[in-house]
Amino acid sequence: MAADRERLRRTFTEDAELYDRARPGYPAGLFDEIPRGSRVLEIGCGTGQATIPLAERGCRIVAIELGEELARLARRKLAGFPDVEIVNAAFEEWPLPPEPFDVVLAATSFHWIDPAVRVAKAADALRPGGTLAVISTHHISGGTEPFFAEVQRCYERFDPDTPPGLTLQPAVALPSDSAEIDASGRFGVSRFRRFEWERGYTTAEYLDVLSTYSNHRALPADARAGLLGCIAALIDGRYGGRIVKRYLTLLRLSDTRLSDTRLPDGR
Repeated sequence: MAADRERLRRTFTEDAELYDRARPGYPAGLFDEIPRGSRVLEIGCGTGQATIPLAERGCRIVAIELGEELARLARRKLAGFPDVEIVNAAFEEWPLPPEPFDVVLAATSFHWIDPAVRVAKAADALRPGGTLAVISTHHISGGTEPFFAEVQRCYERFDPDTPPGLTLQPAVALPSDSAEIDASGRFGVSRFRRFEWERGYTTAEYLDVLSTYSNHRALPADARAGLLGCIAALIDGRYGGRIVKRYLTLLRLSDTRLSDTRLPDGR
């Protein structure tokens, strides 16, 4: 399981320019939940899609990115912000600095971090009362719904891991989960913010965004080409070359307990 997670998360750095161009980003209002001027540790910054809005709000940021090409592109995009440092490293192995952070942010990256490490190390990085902010993005029902029902036939044909009869769920069906955080004993009661939004895609744009997803990139080349060709034919042939996808972006905010401190060895 750990080896599979590591293999998949390294697919993101294979085409940094495509990732930067195709990924849809985040609702602007989400970043209003992070206090301006905060000292932020960002886990898995990618090409800086969450880093830039925070930098524009005056945050002082250390952003950790595993992928060398992603980190290089993020540095280029954030060159105008002297209070932003991009570090090419794995969060699990990166030594925490002596000065704690106000916020640890993980934007669609927390699930890629080793579960044995992520919560405890995030808590260790924070000052007492500091906040772990975890962003997850989910594809929900809505948008061009008939297309997303029909496209399952393409996935069932070319991706053997596709569950039969898979359907999209409404936003209300996705729970606000804090079980992992609660079990750690390091944080108080989590708060949640939910943002529903839509984005339209042309055929080419939609194929681009699919080509950034780890499960699509991990398919054998012939299966991936067949899948993308099937999807393109469906969008062009039945939906006029454009579809709309509906998203739920979920922000979980968890504050460390005021009595919580790091041990002298950094644990």
